[in-house]
Amino acid sequence: MTEKLDRRKKYTRKVLKESLVKLLVDKPISEITVKEICQLADINRSTFYTHYHDHYDLLDKIEEEITEDMNQYLHSYRYDLEEESIQMTEKILEYVVEHKLMFEALLNKEAAPSFEKRMMALTRGFMMNNWMSGSALNERESEYLSSFVISGAIYVIKDWIEAGMEASPREMAVMINQFINHGLSYLEES
Repeated sequence: MTEKLDRRKKYTRKVLKESLVKLLVDKPISEITVKEICQLADINRSTFYTHYHDHYDLLDKIEEEITEDMNQYLHSYRYDLEEESIQMTEKILEYVVEHKLMFEALLNKEAAPSFEKRMMALTRGFMMNNWMSGSALNERESEYLSSFVISGAIYVIKDWIEAGMEASPREMAVMINQFINHGLSYLEES
């Protein structure tokens, strides 16, 4: 009986998440109501409230889940080895492909303003601990550099999504890593 309840709970949460993401594609979280989410999910409001406090709580849980997944990818590879760095970036981009609609919605600052900040914080922490520790830069310079690199990578990913993800995750991973590791000197190498 418990297993059946767990499956039902998972299903309910899944359709609520999917419904919120579909709504976020067209409008910001501030304009979405629990009623709309429930109608789209075909679930009554009392069921919604047994799982989440409100639609902001639901959005937060979606962002938390993605952050946990990304954190796992970031810590599964060694960033100091270029091939592993490319593999890590490729794995993240494959995840983006797999959850394309979700990323389209969540990377829209008007729809979900907290997501991009959350991704920035996650990757900045990773970079500061793994890539920039021991560098000649002071802490403030390291923070600025990580902001520069991460925001650039996020916007490249946004452009890639908007362009229909024509390049493969591998091609994008190689390019992003080239940009990060070689900066503008990448132009001279091409």
